[in-house]
Amino acid sequence: MRILDLIGEATEYDKKETLEERRPKSWLKSVSAFANGIGGALIFGVTDNEELVGLSDSKDVSEKISEIIKTKMDPIPRVIMEICEEAGKKFVVLKVPTGVETPYYYIGEGNRTAFIRVGNQSIPAGTMDLKRLVLQGSNKTYDSLTTQYKYENFAFTKLRSVYKKRAGQELEESDFTSFGLTDVNGMLTNAGALLADDSPIRQSRLFCTRWYGLDKASGVMEAIDDKEFSGSLVTLLQSGEEFVKNNSKKRWKKTANGRLEMPDYPERATLECIVNALIHRDYLELGSEVHIDMYDDRLEIYSPGGMYDGSIVQNLDTDRIPSRRRNPIIADIFNRMNYMERRGSGFKKIKGDYHKEFNYKNNLEPKFYSDKNSFWVTLFNLNYDVPIEKDEKVAIESEKVTIENEKVTIDNEKVAIEKIYTKCVNAGLSNIMIDRITAFYGFSGDDLIFGRKDIAEYLKFSYSNAGKVIVSMKRANIIIEVVGKGKGKYRFKV
Repeated sequence: MRILDLIGEATEYDKKETLEERRPKSWLKSVSAFANGIGGALIFGVTDNEELVGLSDSKDVSEKISEIIKTKMDPIPRVIMEICEEAGKKFVVLKVPTGVETPYYYIGEGNRTAFIRVGNQSIPAGTMDLKRLVLQGSNKTYDSLTTQYKYENFAFTKLRSVYKKRAGQELEESDFTSFGLTDVNGMLTNAGALLADDSPIRQSRLFCTRWYGLDKASGVMEAIDDKEFSGSLVTLLQSGEEFVKNNSKKRWKKTANGRLEMPDYPERATLECIVNALIHRDYLELGSEVHIDMYDDRLEIYSPGGMYDGSIVQNLDTDRIPSRRRNPIIADIFNRMNYMERRGSGFKKIKGDYHKEFNYKNNLEPKFYSDKNSFWVTLFNLNYDVPIEKDEKVAIESEKVTIENEKVTIDNEKVAIEKIYTKCVNAGLSNIMIDRITAFYGFSGDDLIFGRKDIAEYLKFSYSNAGKVIVSMKRANIIIEVVGKGKGKYRFKV
């Protein structure tokens, strides 16, 4: 193994020219950070400028490293030590795998300090970092922790209805415990609390803004649309998806076999990004929320918390990122509802959806960015600054005509209902009866021929009560009897 090759291949490594016995913190902080994160390697005998100077006594250095780790680290991390030789010089390579008993502390100067890796630096872990490490070391996740909330005090209407629709089966009472949404005593876990209709976890919110222009700079008009959503994660997902749809367009052009649709943003890619933002976010970050910011040329989604393993996504091959889930219980529920897959192929799928679109170009590939506390994904508007072709203009005009016709129809229906309402009021009918009559008119319109049975079925009434509705309609002079269709048949007249 060549030392420079190791430096080139390792995503996390530090180098030391010599072993600093009197200043063990200078290198043990990296041991702590590697064990608390995704692992890494320390190479002794290499300068900061990556000059290979070697060690005078590599065996002695390796023995001292082992002894210092045993006395200055708690718990003692698993390490792999190798003595390598290159160009007649010897080096010690200290490999530190990801630890399973986090947090790993450096003990010195009367303190216990856990370190984490940020970029190429090892820094002291903050309060939130320590909470995450403690959960990791106890083999627990945030969504698995039991809350103070009782299952019986919360409703799960949205979760039940969407689960039935997408999974094709009822969500049974026993499923709440087997899926990890409640414990055996009927108390909600954080996963259960996040999926309740009125979620008590207040940092579970979604802020959506459609900005005017290409940035957030103040101007005559800052935001075209602005929404804030709270509640069940299922509600947040559907609301976010709806917000994007309402603030984007779908162009289309005629083809020999029909028409080719050209959305601003591929629907599947958008859904995948919103799902990932809500499921994989860090809920330990109090006072934080997911943001969807739409501009003329792009859509940006922000979620609290970086990559779960501490890695930096822009430094990775996003086609080959292994699946590590910060909130596995929530992820499992969304997988059961077919909103995501277990394979961890989200990044690749998002890019693949873009590659298939008609207006896709290489500079429009989705971008992913993360740091220690945050994650962003940028989806580019495929139709931004793309000229509209002649046949597209015709298609757009056709759609405008269709929409205008629909508007006229709706307006006519509103006028008719208002006339019926006025006649009912003038006839002295009660408000309850007026509501029943206008509701039935909205169902039947002017053309439907109906009788007592139709009214009874629609309003879920008895025949006698349906008869009273017909009497009231006659009193308001809004129906006429239809001859030749059987006894007691009517239709509305406006």
